[in-house]
Amino acid sequence: MRALIAKFAAEIVLLFARAVTAVRATWHESGLPRRRSVYFANHSSHGDFVLIWTVLPPRLRRRVRPVAGADYWLKSKLTSFIGRDVFNAVLIQRDRELREADPVETMAQALDEGSSLIFFPEGTRNQTEAQLLPFKSGLFHLATARPDVDLVPVWIANLNRVMPKGEFVPIPLICTVTFGAPMHLASGEAKEAFIERAHAALLALSPKQAGGSE
Repeated sequence: MRALIAKFAAEIVLLFARAVTAVRATWHESGLPRRRSVYFANHSSHGDFVLIWTVLPPRLRRRVRPVAGADYWLKSKLTSFIGRDVFNAVLIQRDRELREADPVETMAQALDEGSSLIFFPEGTRNQTEAQLLPFKSGLFHLATARPDVDLVPVWIANLNRVMPKGEFVPIPLICTVTFGAPMHLASGEAKEAFIERAHAALLALSPKQAGGSE
């Protein structure tokens, strides 16, 4: 029964997200990912992973798992149900003192089990005027642990305007989710060089970088 309720809730979230945001996806010319991927994206809202999940075709959506903070998603029975049952999130304990497992090993295990991941390398929501915060080192360590996995940059535009901070009623606006070319850690590539390259690849997908407005 719990699984049926979770499946029904997922459909409701899918329909609601599409109705409020009219979200559309723009894929790279290489087409849809054909194997396990880590979709790494900009992060300005708790709903960011929902939009990526929403635009993925059903065959990809069924095996994608968002990486999220356990402290947020386990704080109540409702958020725990949404995080664990509805989205099957890979929950990471952000407080080092409370960790029972290494976050990179946990994500790598999910990849080994056949899942793709939605990952936010900024490490926290961006509430600043900057387009993109500096990346933490997690993406590099994950790329090092599983170098064969495709790393796909994804830019989410307009969601922070649909649900501004402190507001409870969403403002209907068109949102876009733009997927870039898959990338990998190069042989012998240093952490700083890789992070800079990944940061640039994601930022290049921003409408502002292309002369548009976000």
